[in-house]
Amino acid sequence: MIREDRIKLNERFIKVFKLLEDRGDIIKNDRNGKGMGDFAQKILGNRAYGHIVRAYLNENDKRCLDYRQARILCREYGVNESYMLDGVGTPFGFDIPKKKVDDTGGKKVGNILFTTTEAFAGATIENNSFTFEDNDYFNIPGLTGSNLVAFPIKGNSMEPVINDGDVVVCRQISGVSDIRDNKIYAVKSRSSIWVKYVQRIPNAKGRIAHLKLISANHLEYDPFVEEVNEYTRIYEVIRRISTL
Repeated sequence: MIREDRIKLNERFIKVFKLLEDRGDIIKNDRNGKGMGDFAQKILGNRAYGHIVRAYLNENDKRCLDYRQARILCREYGVNESYMLDGVGTPFGFDIPKKKVDDTGGKKVGNILFTTTEAFAGATIENNSFTFEDNDYFNIPGLTGSNLVAFPIKGNSMEPVINDGDVVVCRQISGVSDIRDNKIYAVKSRSSIWVKYVQRIPNAKGRIAHLKLISANHLEYDPFVEEVNEYTRIYEVIRRISTL
């Protein structure tokens, strides 16, 4: 009988596999390094084991991914190991540091991590740019949940909707398939981050391969297109905090 934790692990694998397909990291019938055989070679050590991967993806099949394979998946495709192994956090999000405690008995302070724009842009799973001593957490009434991050806006490209010096609170979404066109997102790629209106741009096969990023201050800033790749992370802007 398969243990419950292995079943949950495999459910997370199915979700991650779909997200990797959405990003174009896996293309099942591809012959240029991204096909099912290539995936099986990386994860299972044999490109002929594509049928085993398909069994893992079949919710009605009793075969499940094991923890060794899950760790290889995380290493090869940049998946958040905490999410993959333990179901903590998001599939491709950075690891938010542990919350500080106050000096009145150890109570946790806040559910929103406040950081600088530069630290947020540079934070990755492999090279976490956050420093424990510099972390600040805060609460906003009515805004609950975990994995929330806030950072200040620099520049006037989103004025008058979001002003220079405002702070935005964001929550990561699973992938580009969850984007709603013409909503505001923080788009993070490598060590750059843009807060813009976003539109999806599908390729000939219907996969979202690029994003059109549009400034509210369109008189000074032209729209531009950003490629969706393995470094792309998307965060929905859910709150703006303005100074008086």
